Amino acid sequence: MEEVSTEVKISTHTTLDFFEGRKLCIMFFLAVVMVAGGMVTICLGTYQISIVEVYSIIATHLFSPDIVDSLDKLKNTIVWNIRFPRVIMAITVGIGLSVAGAIYQGCFRNPLVEPYILGVSSGAAFGAALGIVYPHIFFSIQLGAFLFALLSVFLAYTLARSRGQTPVVTLVLAGIIIGSIFSAFVSIMKYLSNDTQLREIVFWMMGGFYYTQWDDVRLTVPVVLISVAIMWFFGWKLNVLSMGDEEARALGVNPEIFKFIFIVLATLVTAVCVSSVGIVAWVGLMMPHAARLIQGPDNRFVIPTAALMGGVYIIFCDTLARTLTSAEIPIGIVTAIVGAPYLLYLLRSKEKEIFG
Repeated sequence: MEEVSTEVKISTHTTLDFFEGRKLCIMFFLAVVMVAGGMVTICLGTYQISIVEVYSIIATHLFSPDIVDSLDKLKNTIVWNIRFPRVIMAITVGIGLSVAGAIYQGCFRNPLVEPYILGVSSGAAFGAALGIVYPHIFFSIQLGAFLFALLSVFLAYTLARSRGQTPVVTLVLAGIIIGSIFSAFVSIMKYLSNDTQLREIVFWMMGGFYYTQWDDVRLTVPVVLISVAIMWFFGWKLNVLSMGDEEARALGVNPEIFKFIFIVLATLVTAVCVSSVGIVAWVGLMMPHAARLIQGPDNRFVIPTAALMGGVYIIFCDTLARTLTSAEIPIGIVTAIVGAPYLLYLLRSKEKEIFG
């Protein structure tokens, strides 16, 4: 009997190692695709540059900055000052929104939740519109969008909290209410704006990386990567929260504290991303779904996989936005067009599970 028991343990352990190894291989493959896709994206555009030249320019800036002046000025400007920061920002936003979506879905135990569920997008849109119509109020549009994005979630959380607890359903309803209020404020800003300001508000709300500069990258990347790393580190606690509050308490995890930590970090990431590039839809809803289909429900693997898939997806959509037509298409339009058919497919493929 002892020999049989030992064989079963060895077999089970080997099976677990195999599946974890497979998951790590998938993540490594996605990381390679993301880096390679970013390099190819930099090559594409109205002015095409070979991948060898792209690599040479980036390597020179990173490892031999003293000979930058020897580079071709036009190609150097296009690659280093325009396309490279744009690609880094696209990857960062894809990672941030995808992980935020996975966190919200895990905390709320609802696969239909996205990062904007607590009114972040509406709050950010109002802050941006306020900065556009009344530019003397804020130092920048990004600052206004960031502050009001955080304010919307703070109001939703405060409104939902009662007797030391924050019920999930109440929090979602509070987010919808706050989001609707800020949407009404955005409409007021549109009504008060002139033609130029109205055009700028509309374009901001559709999202885009057209104005991305190195200053934006320096502000956004550290916040997103540090927050994502913390959320990934506590991924096992998100697994416990996904089981329900009572089960979490039974396992020694305080659901209120960790739910608050996760929501704060996910909101911070979403606010930073949205304030930098505008509203980019579908990413935070789609990528966690896709990651779970590939890796299963374990958030220790879902979070990094969703992050990498989000980076790849945004690079792909941004490349389409830049190259499909002579005029650049807002990224929000492309992500919606590509994302809607995927969710329709997901709905049809899971029809039996949903409707019985």
